[in-house]
Order: sequence, then structure tokens, then C-alpha cells
Amino acid sequence: MASYKHDIVVPFKNSGLTKKQQVAEMFNHIAFRYDFLNRLLSGGIDVYWRKKAIKELVPVNPQLILDVATGTADMPVMMIKYLHPKKIIAIDISQGMLEVGRKKISRLNLNSMVELQTGDSEAINFPDNMFDAITVAFGVRNFEYLEKGLEEMLRVLKPGGKLVILEFSKPKNNSFKKICNFYFRFITPGIGKLISKNKEAYQYLDKSVEAFPEGDGFMNILKKTGYIDAYRLPLTWGISTIYCGRKK
Repeated sequence: MASYKHDIVVPFKNSGLTKKQQVAEMFNHIAFRYDFLNRLLSGGIDVYWRKKAIKELVPVNPQLILDVATGTADMPVMMIKYLHPKKIIAIDISQGMLEVGRKKISRLNLNSMVELQTGDSEAINFPDNMFDAITVAFGVRNFEYLEKGLEEMLRVLKPGGKLVILEFSKPKNNSFKKICNFYFRFITPGIGKLISKNKEAYQYLDKSVEAFPEGDGFMNILKKTGYIDAYRLPLTWGISTIYCGRKK
């Protein structure tokens, strides 16, 4: 199985833990401020990006959805609103993020429709051909083995089921790219350190975005791992991108 540059980008350089363990630890540390920082650092545009990604599932009308790397469950909450499925199961490796997500789900009275579980994207604990659709928002960058995660999601998709991934990407316009690079490299870690007391998490964000095989590179990986009818939709001058694929 191929490895990619971002597979070895880790939050804590001097840690003896694996990337997966480090990512879980990092998100445990920042979970209490994660939602606030998302809205602050993106100016709220991440909500628009998520909505656009979710609307790629409207024609499919999925009734059972898996949300991978769910974090604090932003995607399940929005999918209930826009897709009205019967059930969403959401998984994440970070207990801290899931704890925040469960409080959110309870506060919104969505416990009967959204189930949050501890789960690993590279060893999904569900049978083959189970889900109508799978979503991942800003999570594939954190996979320790990208192809393994994509193959696992394909396995649990029903035939004809759709995968929708939302991930950061690099703008193609040079001037705008320089602005984004400066923001991710200097402003974001500074604000992250001030509010969450964890500068490393937001330095990791910059490094992992820079190393991720986005655009045509990621499209080729989707096809290589077995997805058909793959396409992508750049958002906001290419700061993020929606990637979609289907199971044959």
C-alpha cells in the first residue's frame, strides 16, 4: 500500500506515539475550544463549506449515513437538518471531541437519530455494504494510512453508495495562495495558542494541509482505491475542496 507525504506529518515531533495516537491526543487537548476556534479562524465560512458538501448527498436521499472523523458532530447535526435521514452513526478516535459532540447532540434532542461511537477510520467496525452514504469533513488529512481509510469506507458503503469528503486544499492563484500560507503559518497557530493553549495543533494544520495530495492527486487516489464517478468541487478560490466518489 502506497504511503504519502502527509502520512508522516505529526502534531508532536518528539513524541514516540504513532500519528493516529498523536492526532487523538491533540484533539483531546483542544476539544473544549474546537468549535469556537473553527468559527473564529474561518470567519464562519466552514459552516458554508459543510453545507455545500452535504448538499452533494441530496440527490441520493441517504437514510443511513456514516460520518467518519466526526469531531464534535457538526456534520451529523447539519445532515439531520438538510437530508432528514433515519439514522446517522458518527465515529472518531478522540474521546474529548466525542464528549463535546455528545453534549451537543443531547442539547439538540437528537439522541434518537445520531449515535456517536469511538471508531477508527482505518478499521471501521461495521459490516460490508451497510451505509447509503459516508461523509468526512476535514478528517482524511489526519489518516495515518490514507488508502487504508478510503478502502475501509468503500467496504462499508452499499453498492451505489456515495462518499463525500470535505478537505482543505491549496489555492491556485499565487497572490491569494501567499495570503493563505501566511495566515495558516503564522496567524492561525498564534490564535490557537492564545485560546486553546495548544500552538502545535494549529502548526500541524498548516503542515498537514501543505503535505496533503489535494486536487487531481487526491482524485487519482480515490480512483485507485476503487471509487467510480469521482469528481471535485473547489470552494472559496480553492481554500477547500469537496471530493465525491461512488461505490460500483
